[in-house]
Amino acid sequence: MAVTSPAMSTSLFQSAFCSSFTSRSFLTHKHFAPTDRCPDVSLRNRIRCNIVEPLKFENGRPIDVTLNGGNAIPSFLTPNPRVQDSIYKNDTRLRIFSGTANPALAQEIACYMGLELGKIKIKRFADGEIYVQLQESVRGCDVFLVQPTCPPANENLMELLIMIDACRRASAKNITAVIPYFGYARADRKTQGRESIAAKLVANLITEAGANRVLACDLHSGQSMGYFDIPVDHVYGQPVILDYLASKTICSDDLVVVSPDVGGVARARAFAKKLSDAPLAIVDKRRHAHNVAEVMNLIGDVKGKVAVMVDDMIDTAGTISKGAALLHQEGAREVYACSTHAVFSPPAIERLSSGVFQEVIITNTIPVAEKNYFPQLTVLSVANLLGETIWRVHDDCSGGIEPYSNLGID
Repeated sequence: MAVTSPAMSTSLFQSAFCSSFTSRSFLTHKHFAPTDRCPDVSLRNRIRCNIVEPLKFENGRPIDVTLNGGNAIPSFLTPNPRVQDSIYKNDTRLRIFSGTANPALAQEIACYMGLELGKIKIKRFADGEIYVQLQESVRGCDVFLVQPTCPPANENLMELLIMIDACRRASAKNITAVIPYFGYARADRKTQGRESIAAKLVANLITEAGANRVLACDLHSGQSMGYFDIPVDHVYGQPVILDYLASKTICSDDLVVVSPDVGGVARARAFAKKLSDAPLAIVDKRRHAHNVAEVMNLIGDVKGKVAVMVDDMIDTAGTISKGAALLHQEGAREVYACSTHAVFSPPAIERLSSGVFQEVIITNTIPVAEKNYFPQLTVLSVANLLGETIWRVHDDCSGGIEPYSNLGID
């Protein structure tokens, strides 16, 4: 029986460590330059699903995604086994789980980060109750739960709360609720007597369930961040839309950014500033009931121009479609609708596809059902934006990164 001395053990350990480090270094992607990343994070500098442009769906249909080298990827959702093995051997403290609200977006985020989604079991009982069980250990891990509270809002919100509770009881070190679309955000103040402020209530529920941090995209109003007693990372989906608009052949002198209501002026002004400081127009509306809007008049000049209407969400599309009709009456040449969250409650599809819009540009924070596709629809992916933010939260780095810096709205 061979006996190994302490000196030999140390030498063998050092040799094995050096060999392991050398083998990991070959995973460096030849197109990825780590100069703008955190210098102390070696693994993420070596592994990246590097995509030339944001993943998008033109006219409601997916297109092929290409790497910088130009090779088409038949299925970008298929994880690389070698990358996957390396990730879990060297960084077992970062886990991403997806709820049932938007699993496609969660998979895109995992692909961008070079990770595989964590295994989780979610099912409904016959009486509608939700059951959640993690299928792998998260003890001491940094856990990110991707779950927008989109329609059905109550179902998805309750599922998120139970997922948070399951992670807390499984001894996760940190739990971040990644909420691409934060439901109940419009109920952020009292406009009449005896109303509830549901946004604050939902924030309390998420906090009490055990979340340590929230990552949200394009909240309806900035003050919603103050409803949480835990840190909130608020990222904007507008840069993804700006990047897409910049690729279109529209003369900057012909552009005018339009706010569909007075409440969205700050958002539209910040958007216009990024579009070569384009002029601004405002649609004045008077709302008589929830989800019912009446356009009154237009502030600004749109005659002969390409109007870009900007809003954080499209619900029934009443506000934005009536605003587009007014813009055409005032002489606008083309009208584009840009929104981060596509709620698309009926009769939104009929209004958006009626011909008043040249193009309707949205993101995939909320999944779009197959029946809701129409020729003018373009869907952009925020997976890279959220994936980069998750990396920086995990690495304790700053979130101010171009081109995904905030628009200065708050």
